[in-house]
Amino acid sequence: MIVATTNDIAGYRIVRHLGLVRGITVRSRSVVGNFVGGLQSLFGGQISAFVHLAETARQEAFDHMCEHASQGGANAVVGMRYDANEITDGITEVLAYGTAVWVEPV
Repeated sequence: MIVATTNDIAGYRIVRHLGLVRGITVRSRSVVGNFVGGLQSLFGGQISAFVHLAETARQEAFDHMCEHASQGGANAVVGMRYDANEITDGITEVLAYGTAVWVEPV
């Protein structure tokens, strides 16, 4: 699956637009993650416990989006974006979305 944040892909032409695709995941911080993150925040700098959580959530949403696109007959996604919302304290929704397309080499 080719995925681009742009509306086109260099070296390819879009021959069919297949519509909006999305992948959603909802993640929460664990008690251990909160504790480790709290300790790391005392010293400043990158909080690796939360970076790992954010990376995992984005990858999950991305993978779900690619599956959704593939199921719809796409071989690429253009205009891909992420969005995130806190549902409640410590629980976050991450959304990956874009336009599913069929592309062919130029």
